[in-house]
Amino acid sequence: MHNKTLVAVAAGLGLLAVPALTGCGSSDGKGSSDPRTVTLVSHNSWAVSKNVLKDFEKRTGYHVRVLKDGDAGQAVNKAILTKGNPQGDVFFGVDNTLLSRALDNGLFQPYTAKGLDTVGAAYQLDKDKHRVTPVDYGDICVNYDKAYFSEHKLTPPRTFADLAEPRYKNLLVTENAATSSPGLGFLLGSAASYGDGGWQDYWKKLKANGVKVVDGWDQAYYQEFSGSSEGRKAGGDRPLVVSYASSPPAEVIYAKKRPGTAPTGVATGTCFRQTEFAGVLSDAGNPKGAKAFVDFLISRQFQEDMPLNMYVYPVVRGAKVPAEFTEYGPAAEHPETMAPGEIAANRDQWVKSWTSLVLK
Repeated sequence: MHNKTLVAVAAGLGLLAVPALTGCGSSDGKGSSDPRTVTLVSHNSWAVSKNVLKDFEKRTGYHVRVLKDGDAGQAVNKAILTKGNPQGDVFFGVDNTLLSRALDNGLFQPYTAKGLDTVGAAYQLDKDKHRVTPVDYGDICVNYDKAYFSEHKLTPPRTFADLAEPRYKNLLVTENAATSSPGLGFLLGSAASYGDGGWQDYWKKLKANGVKVVDGWDQAYYQEFSGSSEGRKAGGDRPLVVSYASSPPAEVIYAKKRPGTAPTGVATGTCFRQTEFAGVLSDAGNPKGAKAFVDFLISRQFQEDMPLNMYVYPVVRGAKVPAEFTEYGPAAEHPETMAPGEIAANRDQWVKSWTSLVLK
């Protein structure tokens, strides 16, 4: 979910705008009319190595057509609006912040994927009905600019509470919770940490402490954050940003000259876990092909290919992750989490309250 060319997943969330589909091919609904074609609908951050996808096509006889439909929230909402005449057969990219919305709207048909027993139980949030299959997870966390804190002889923050302390005044930039996936995740993390009755007071403290809010991750990370390579070029002056635990290894991997250590770090006490799922669309034209593709998504081959393409972590037990992830961006040991039902019951009101509190 973190890449210079894959920033849309961290952009707008929850919008009912319906953008034009982009990607390989087009569809007139009912998924794939050709039984040899599987049409995947996903967000703009879908990525897979060509040889891995070609191996799936050769092995199964299916041709995969990919339709990218904007950011995660837009893609989910478009799929709901067109569920009776779907644009594809299989959907990838609904995460735990929007899962209940998709399930309550009957977006997916039940399917128990082959190999599901290799997926960690903690990620199986629909284990009784198997309408969706977990594919990956990542942690939304505050990142910090190591050079800034070293130069100012200041200890980087570690927890949500630290961010409200006077010594970090005017240092944090975050994304709008109403228009951004990581922004919403950060809000949910604070709600999980402080409870329904406490998160508002916490955000009042953050606002008083000079938190800056921008529309999306791209602007926050690449323009405002002083720790990213692009942010330094843009003159970013905020050494704290809401991003991902996988951002530090991305900074190392994409550096023109690979540094000995990551230039950014993670405040591990500020993390909220995000899990992504895939499912066979309810009225898919090629459900058989869709099921084969879901099986592929939790295959060892795809799971080990995925981290360096989408900067997320595999959910299959024992799947190897790149050394850069282990060294520079390990997943949080104790991230905040929240049940999809609790998110569904509170999300819209929390975002409304957050908007009134922070933006007005």
